[in-house]
Amino acid sequence: MASSNFVDYVKIFARSGSGGAGSRHFRKEKFIEFGGPDGGDGGNGGSIILRGNSQYWTLIHLKYQRHIFAENGEPGSGARCTGKSGANVILDVPLGTVARDAESGEIVCEVTEDGQQAVLLAGGRGGWGNWHFKSATNQAPRYAQPGEEGREGWYILELKLLADVGLVGFPNAGKSTLLAAVSAAKPKIANYAFTTLEPNLGIVQYRDFKSFVMADIPGIIEGAHEGKGLGTRFLRHIERNSILLFMIPADTTDIRNEYRILLNELEQYNPELMDKQRLLAITKSDLLDEELMEALRADLPADLPSIFISSVTGYHLAQLKDMLWEALHQDSH
Repeated sequence: MASSNFVDYVKIFARSGSGGAGSRHFRKEKFIEFGGPDGGDGGNGGSIILRGNSQYWTLIHLKYQRHIFAENGEPGSGARCTGKSGANVILDVPLGTVARDAESGEIVCEVTEDGQQAVLLAGGRGGWGNWHFKSATNQAPRYAQPGEEGREGWYILELKLLADVGLVGFPNAGKSTLLAAVSAAKPKIANYAFTTLEPNLGIVQYRDFKSFVMADIPGIIEGAHEGKGLGTRFLRHIERNSILLFMIPADTTDIRNEYRILLNELEQYNPELMDKQRLLAITKSDLLDEELMEALRADLPADLPSIFISSVTGYHLAQLKDMLWEALHQDSH
């Protein structure tokens, strides 16, 4: 299978720059016998910084750049001249990137906005020159601070897609077909399980030049939270979606049970997902007549807004957009 351009997990080794040493210089000028200390401060070491870039949607550019080092600061010099600070290394990352310490698993920073900068590793501070240490009792200090050491470590960068609406369903539920029907996205579509092997994002145009972002997440199967099928690799992308649109085909034997299984997988993976707003779309409804729809409607999960749609014929897609827009903006009414 060809290597995918979508990379949502990389492990990097990063090292920030060390600070430059302070200078122990003494002023030396003609006719001035005791010039006194004038050693300048060392420059600060460069930091490793993550910067959100809305033009990026994958971490592939960091896949082959595993070792990232910032510059050291330069030492101070005479006449209280401060050493040059080391250059920062700025890594552009997609919105939704989370950085974790590889050893402890603790979150170091998250980048969710375009242009946002988050410090992964701060550079070491430059040491003070000897002029800082002059006092009434010590007029000629021969001491200056060394620069602070840079920091280093292994870090995991993980992408969680930022989307307004996340599509949730078993493989072949019609998620990719819906995304292709309501946006300009062109996901791979075929009539077999796991056609979608990476998430797809699409911008759905709404009325009056408004829009929202929809994410097609690869199909979940029973046991996904334990790593079965495509496992937890893609479940994390659902965590950042505002609304979850569950998609179940009309020809499913037991719609209510299939919904229960999907909901259970999400709950087992992350109980906080239960707090997200949920909608239900019964796909492939071009197979049904009004009588069958009415019969199925009576057996749908209670207290869950639902709609019958067909991405192939366009049936109820405009109404689905209305439902999603209303759900996305209900808090602002």
